[in-house]
Amino acid sequence: MTRSLWAARCILVELAGNVRSHAKKNFGAISSQRELEERVLVWFQRRGMAGLARPSASRKVAEEEEEERTKELMGKIRNIGISAHIDSGKTTLTERVLFYTGRIHEIHEVRGRDGVGAKMDSMDLEREKGITIQSAATYCTWNNHQINIIDTPGHVDFTIEVERALRVLDGAILVLCSVGGVQSQSITVDRQMRRYEVPRLAFINKLDRMGADPWKVLNQARSKLRHHSAAMQVPIGLEEEFQGLVDLVQLKAIFFHGANGEKVATSDIPSNLEAVVAEKRRELIETVSDVDDKLAELFLNDDPISPGDLEAAIRRATIARNFVPVFMGSAFKNKGVQTLLDGVLHYLPCPIEVSNYALDQTKNEEKVMLSGSPTGPLVALAFKLEEGRFGQLTYLRIYEGTIRKGDFIVNVNTGKKIKVPRLVRMHSDEMEDIQEAHAGQIVAVFGVDCASGDTFTDGSVRYTMTSMNVPEPVMSLAVSPVSKDSGGQFSKALNRFQREDPTFRVGLDVESGQTIISGMGELHLDIYVERIRREYKVDAAVGKPRVNFRETVTQRAEFDYLHKKQSGGQGQYGRVCGYIEPLPEGSPVKFEFENMIIGQAVPSNFIPAIEKGFREACNSGSLIGHPVEYIRVVLTDGASHTVDSSELAFKLAAIYALRQCYGAAKPVILEPTMLVELKVPTEFQGAVAGDINKRKGMIVGNDQEGDDSVITAHVPLNNMFGYSTALRSMTQGKGEFTMEYKEHLPVSQDVQMQLVNNYKTTKSVE
Repeated sequence: MTRSLWAARCILVELAGNVRSHAKKNFGAISSQRELEERVLVWFQRRGMAGLARPSASRKVAEEEEEERTKELMGKIRNIGISAHIDSGKTTLTERVLFYTGRIHEIHEVRGRDGVGAKMDSMDLEREKGITIQSAATYCTWNNHQINIIDTPGHVDFTIEVERALRVLDGAILVLCSVGGVQSQSITVDRQMRRYEVPRLAFINKLDRMGADPWKVLNQARSKLRHHSAAMQVPIGLEEEFQGLVDLVQLKAIFFHGANGEKVATSDIPSNLEAVVAEKRRELIETVSDVDDKLAELFLNDDPISPGDLEAAIRRATIARNFVPVFMGSAFKNKGVQTLLDGVLHYLPCPIEVSNYALDQTKNEEKVMLSGSPTGPLVALAFKLEEGRFGQLTYLRIYEGTIRKGDFIVNVNTGKKIKVPRLVRMHSDEMEDIQEAHAGQIVAVFGVDCASGDTFTDGSVRYTMTSMNVPEPVMSLAVSPVSKDSGGQFSKALNRFQREDPTFRVGLDVESGQTIISGMGELHLDIYVERIRREYKVDAAVGKPRVNFRETVTQRAEFDYLHKKQSGGQGQYGRVCGYIEPLPEGSPVKFEFENMIIGQAVPSNFIPAIEKGFREACNSGSLIGHPVEYIRVVLTDGASHTVDSSELAFKLAAIYALRQCYGAAKPVILEPTMLVELKVPTEFQGAVAGDINKRKGMIVGNDQEGDDSVITAHVPLNNMFGYSTALRSMTQGKGEFTMEYKEHLPVSQDVQMQLVNNYKTTKSVE
């Protein structure tokens, strides 16, 4: 209850007490509570407007004070994510942030010799492989501000973790390597940040490494990521000589002393850097002036620009997503992390400075802007599920209102009313029990049965938050438990992983009876097979990876099929006529059905059955049994029988009609094509490019970065199995590559023939 409401209630209670004590004297006998309320109302009215004006004025003041308190409270919260390409130093940076804010008391490295591993990599597999697999949430305090942090994976196979973290955050830090620069996953992450309209800072990490060049990276961010950005700092020395930074806003040199860089000292700018600093500060002011009118006015009038003016302008431009401030440092060498934390407080928005919208289910999904106030109705989004020691752990981002332990909340998606048995704040895999949490915070609840993406309210409103983008899986594997006794644990594991990860799908191959798991790549599926073994003690036999091919048609083909069956009693009769054709390129839907029958040749109640038949037929194409996509089915005519026609008859007629005309529509097979980025020493460039051509890849870019060649290519996924081993042997272990799904493209004629023949052979064997 807000303070203003509490004050109002106290006034009424006092008035009611006075009325009761003077009831006989003023009003006579009072028989009920309702009569008492009516008498109180009359008493107010008799006292006239003057008496009412005073409470109303005090109420207004109380409400203004309440609003100020809310602004102050919310202004001290930041929800940020740390995202980047693989091995850019995200987890190392988070480890330093936790150390400097006092959340942890000693630093452990990602692949440290002590075997402890970074705090945010809590899973054994993460510590062994030195990669982040799951996004991990934590919180810390810096300069009286609470910062909620989510550390996300950099590998493209775990892109859903980045996707759902960015969905619920108000700001982000994009980490870039000062040697590697802007890499393929940096571009993907930046695209995700744009999709969810997240303001961001960039942090150029690893300035201590050989070949570090922050200015090259800044130019890459401007050209490849189309960032309107400028440096906020100038490094003092690079590589082994990296000592500190010059702050371009405050014009001070900053040095980091102590065993772990915890002592921050400021001094005057070194004389040898004065010219560079003046040039870079002018560049910063010019860049921000392009997108901020107030600063532009000062700049054009040649008025002096104070650090306060510049800081306020950078904040406005960053929150409006018109500017990306670029910070620098080396997380591993403990330099530049504290200034980055100051930048998070100064330039990234608090929860009420970001526009969050919900869809009102009572008003046909009308967009409603959420105030972000702790006093409003509760609106929270379940963005991540995890199976913990005590049951399902559901991560919630609270957008409005307050949630308390023991409260009843409503899942808007299912309509179920649930009690909150336990409310916790997460610190990687550790939990801290709390009694309540308000708007702007990220918490977790136990014992709440829901799916990822469900919205919770207190029941007073029926709002749902917009869902997040879930990419389609690109690779499948057949898996089965080695021991038949462990079937129960095996299916329990698959069910759990499916609930936790929307990109992990489990299906059954009807023909072979095998369990098929699908995911975002080889590593993604390998990790899940390994987790089944470790967490559920079930050894799984894994079949050959299977690519998710698709089929489509390339030209129009007519169909006219009569399904007629008589076997005593009611028979089956249904005739469908029309044509199929490919959908136009870039179509948002993959299947379209149109009924163009004029009159009642086919009764309208059978049309849904015909559509269902065509949809079912498209689940398995005639070429290799994979789904048919981007096809339009048009029904132009048909015939029915008064007795023998039924929904089943028309559904079967539709299935056979598609099979009948499918061959005439010149079907082709589509295969997933991957965008592959390789970084190899220049002396191996020829061998690697030749191997890409052998794998039917198309090289679309070749850049030089120091002694390395960066090759970008589009390669069919079917030809990329085991590529990491091949690349290591070609480049003496010096090459590295990343791969992400681009699109499905038609295969060549010879590959199509080979796939069709293989499919026929397997069918005949069965």
